[in-house]
Amino acid sequence: MAERLAEPVARRDFLGIAALSTMFAAFGTAVLGMLRLPKPTVYPVPSQSYKIGAPAEFPVGEARIPEGHNVFVFHDANGFFAISAVCTHLGCIVNNVAAGFACPCHGSQFDRLGRVEGGPAPRPLDWYELSVAPDGQLVVDEAQTVKPGTYFRA
Repeated sequence: MAERLAEPVARRDFLGIAALSTMFAAFGTAVLGMLRLPKPTVYPVPSQSYKIGAPAEFPVGEARIPEGHNVFVFHDANGFFAISAVCTHLGCIVNNVAAGFACPCHGSQFDRLGRVEGGPAPRPLDWYELSVAPDGQLVVDEAQTVKPGTYFRA
């Protein structure tokens, strides 16, 4: 006959081992939580509002892309306006072409005012709010969209 390899654990011993195991698991989880405290869980988001220069620096009829930002700033006879350079289909950066804007990745076409003319883009390009800072510079606020066709007159 086969011999028993281990003696069965008594009920009281099993409950004691289970209680100690639970206590050490809770203690270990608490220590890990305390070790995470010095590290921030929320990181500051960079401001989506930035200065792009004085209105006099933008000749009428010129489009400018502020360095490090995905936005086109235009100055025409109606005033200033800022259009997002991010395609509303999948977030590609559109190119400024003679007819308007073109997505080089998936073929969306937009007119000069950012309205969809073809391709898979589901909606027009966003227009951003423009304002003037106290020092006289134009400010683009990418956190605030405005209705397409909204011009800023400086």
